[in-house]
Amino acid sequence: MNNMESPEYMRMSLAAAMTLGFKEGRFYRGATLPCVNLLLTYDEGCVGACSYCGLSRKREGEYPEKSFIRVSWPTYKTDDIIDRMVEKKDKLKRVCISMVTNKKAVHDTIDVTERIRAKTNLPISLLITPTLLSREDLVNFKKSGAEMIGVAVDAVTPELFDKHRGKGIKGPHRWEKYWEVTEQALEIFGENMVGVHLIVGLGETEREMAKTMQKVRDMGGRTHLFSFFPEEGSKLEKHSQPPAGQFRRMQFARFLLDECLSTEGEFVYDENDRVVAFGLNEDELDLLTDLGTPFMTSGCPDEEGEVACNRPYGDSMPGPDIRSFPFCPKKEDVEKIRRQLETY
Repeated sequence: MNNMESPEYMRMSLAAAMTLGFKEGRFYRGATLPCVNLLLTYDEGCVGACSYCGLSRKREGEYPEKSFIRVSWPTYKTDDIIDRMVEKKDKLKRVCISMVTNKKAVHDTIDVTERIRAKTNLPISLLITPTLLSREDLVNFKKSGAEMIGVAVDAVTPELFDKHRGKGIKGPHRWEKYWEVTEQALEIFGENMVGVHLIVGLGETEREMAKTMQKVRDMGGRTHLFSFFPEEGSKLEKHSQPPAGQFRRMQFARFLLDECLSTEGEFVYDENDRVVAFGLNEDELDLLTDLGTPFMTSGCPDEEGEVACNRPYGDSMPGPDIRSFPFCPKKEDVEKIRRQLETY
């Protein structure tokens, strides 16, 4: 036991550690991260067994050493992190605290949120674990100073959720509970203040993904979309990323649905349930593609409405095949995206 546990200690994404100056490094193509991503940590780890997650209890190794989203999450004293956030406040636009499936996490999430709120005015997001939570917990999260909630549903059908997160993997999570807590969070935090994480490439069709994104929007939430990116040592470490064309179409669909520019009912699908039309005319399609915005990371915003939690290269390697752009795509990026959108 190393006793470097929450709430006195937190793990922090490598990118956030670079932003705060705890680690040295540069971001590919000059990307920046204005959000401090924090993760609760315990010696016994997370009891979840999700097939794609580096923190799964079934993955070999000591929990504090396990990678998450394919990078290390170094551990620092919580108070040192907060002091550094105060020092670097001009670079920052949000902080996100991620829970793990551990019974201590509910109390400790409130503790850390209150500490951050006492010293900074940064907007605070919580990436919650519905399996642990009651409605009262959500109310207490808001009282402690959080103003946005993230819910990592990830898999978009009950069958896929069960296969990758629930009974099929002997995990504790249940589809119905996740959506029940999502609905409660929307009631407590308000419309557009809940982001539902969904992962493209866990075995769903494009129609199934689009329908779930429409469900989120109809509930009053927004979708934070990820491309599956295999984590070494996880059950899905040999599982391929989804084709670029599939992810680009789902990014475009997400943008249209979240911005209420189209609805899933207006989409047209081929015989394999792939989107072939989005309910827009060709000029509208071209204009939005040229903007590049639909293909940027979708996440919690800053106070001006721009994405703050942009997770640079969280679902692809830095290089020519960026999945979620942490900056606005350039002209040459858009030309490649356009070709990918039309690749089936």
